[in-house]
Amino acid sequence: MALKSELGFGMMRLPTLSSDPTDFDFPQLCEMVDTFLTAGYTYFDTSFVYHNGKSEEGVRKALVERHPRDSFRVATKYPTFNLKAEDEIEPTFAQQLENLGVDYIDYYLLHNIQNVYYDGVDGKGGVVKTCHLIDHALAWREAGKIKHLGFSFHSSPEPLDRVLTEHPEFEFVQIPVNYIDWNSELVRARECYEVIRKHGKQVIVMEPVKGGGLSMVPDTVRAKLQQMDPNASIASWAVRFTGGLDGVLVTLSGMSTLEQVKDNIRTVQTLNPVSEEERNILLGEVVRLYKDAGPCGADLSKYAGLTLHGAPVTAILEAYNMCQLQPDPGFSDDNNYLKNVVAEKAHLDIFGQLPEEKVVLADGTDVSEEVLAAEQWLIQHSF
Repeated sequence: MALKSELGFGMMRLPTLSSDPTDFDFPQLCEMVDTFLTAGYTYFDTSFVYHNGKSEEGVRKALVERHPRDSFRVATKYPTFNLKAEDEIEPTFAQQLENLGVDYIDYYLLHNIQNVYYDGVDGKGGVVKTCHLIDHALAWREAGKIKHLGFSFHSSPEPLDRVLTEHPEFEFVQIPVNYIDWNSELVRARECYEVIRKHGKQVIVMEPVKGGGLSMVPDTVRAKLQQMDPNASIASWAVRFTGGLDGVLVTLSGMSTLEQVKDNIRTVQTLNPVSEEERNILLGEVVRLYKDAGPCGADLSKYAGLTLHGAPVTAILEAYNMCQLQPDPGFSDDNNYLKNVVAEKAHLDIFGQLPEEKVVLADGTDVSEEVLAAEQWLIQHSF
C-alpha cells in the first residue's frame, strides 16, 4: 500500500546564495520546482512572512511565471500574528496576489490561528474576531479570489473544536503531525487530528519530520531505527508514520536542495505506511529514547498534577526538553504553544508580568527554579 497523502512543497526553507534569506538561488530553485512538477506533484505552500516576506515573490519567479496556471496549486497565508487593525486586511491580501502574480489563490490559510489570536488572552475575543478576519476571507472566496479556505493551527484541541464548530465554512486545517508530537502534552497532534476529522474537514500535515529533528535524531534513537530496518533512512520513518493517516490532503516538506526534492519523491513513491507493530514501537520505545536524550529526560512523573501559571509543569518541561533536541532549538513547533495554554487556563499573557508562583513536589522539594527557568526559555523563544 502506497502512502495515502500527496507530497507538498513547503516554500519556507528555499535555497539561498548567501546568509541573506532573500538571496534566492534561482537556478537551483527553478530546477527543484520543475523536478517536483515532473514527478506529478502540484501543491506549493508559502506565506506572506516566509524568507523575510520574499517567499511569495520567489514562488512567482520560480513557479508562476514559468508554468501554466492550471499546472499547479499555490497556497499562502494571511499573517494573523501581525494584524492590528481591520483596515490592514484588504491591502495585505491585495499585496499577496501581486507578490504571487496570480488572480486567485488555490488554498488560502489564516496563518497560525490559536487561542490568543482567536479568543484573546482575556477570552473575550482576539484579533481574528475583533477585526472580522474570517468575514474578509469568506468574501474573497465568494468573489473567486481564493478557491479553498482553511487555517494553520498551533494550540490545543479544545479551541480547535470551537473554531470549527463556530465556523463550519472552513474546509481544511494545517497542523504539525509526527510521531513525537502525536501524544505530546502541549502539541497534542493526535487529538487535534481527531477533532479535524470529527468535523469532516481535510488535514494538511506540516512538520512531518519536525523541522529536521526526526532526521537528525539522538544516537540511541538512530540505533533503534536501524535495528528495525538497517536499509531505511532515519527520516523515512517519520514520513511513513504520517503517510498512513486518512483524510490528509497533502503532507508538506520544506525542501532546501534539489537532492531533498528527489529524496522526498523517492520516499513517497516507494515506501508503505508503517505497520501497526512499527507504529507502536515508534510511539512507545522510540519516543521514550528520544525524550531521554534531552536535559529533562522522559520520566516527568514526579511533576504530575503540578501547574505553573495554569500550564501543567510536565508540559512545560516536556516542551523545553523537546526543543533542546531540535536542530534549531529556538524555532521548534513546541515554542508556539505555551502562550496559548497560559491564556486559555489562566488568562495571563506570558509576555507580561506573570504572578510569582512556586512549584513544590509531593515530598516537599521546591523545584520552582528549574521549572521557571524552562518556562522563561520557552517564553523567550515563543513566536
